Amino acid sequence: MLTALTPPAIRPPFARYAHGVEVAAGARLVFVSGQLGIAADGTIPDDAEAQADLCFANVAAILAEAGMGAADVVRLNAYVSDRAHLAAYMRARDRFTAGGEHLPASTLMIVSGFARPEFKVEVEAVAAGAPR
Repeated sequence: MLTALTPPAIRPPFARYAHGVEVAAGARLVFVSGQLGIAADGTIPDDAEAQADLCFANVAAILAEAGMGAADVVRLNAYVSDRAHLAAYMRARDRFTAGGEHLPASTLMIVSGFARPEFKVEVEAVAAGAPR
């Protein structure tokens, strides 16, 4: 149902992602809004990697509600508030995508900030799965 697109005519990806992902016709799509590094009890860790882990845990919870998981993610968009947070985000992303049959297409941007200054990472996702 999913095919990674990494043409040999262009440079391979810089990290663990695919340049593109083809989704077969008839797949069910789930679009996950940007998730911040905040726990259900409202706590926000100071550490960027801990925030990224919470972002991915929140994404996973939303996907589970739809009967999907990390292996169904076809696209990640991520935002960090400082270049210093890139490696921390990538470690969390790599844990989230580990063990999947395919890697998602991915964009990572450095932004000037979020709605609240304590946030350092935000992650959005698109997943594709078999129809229910």
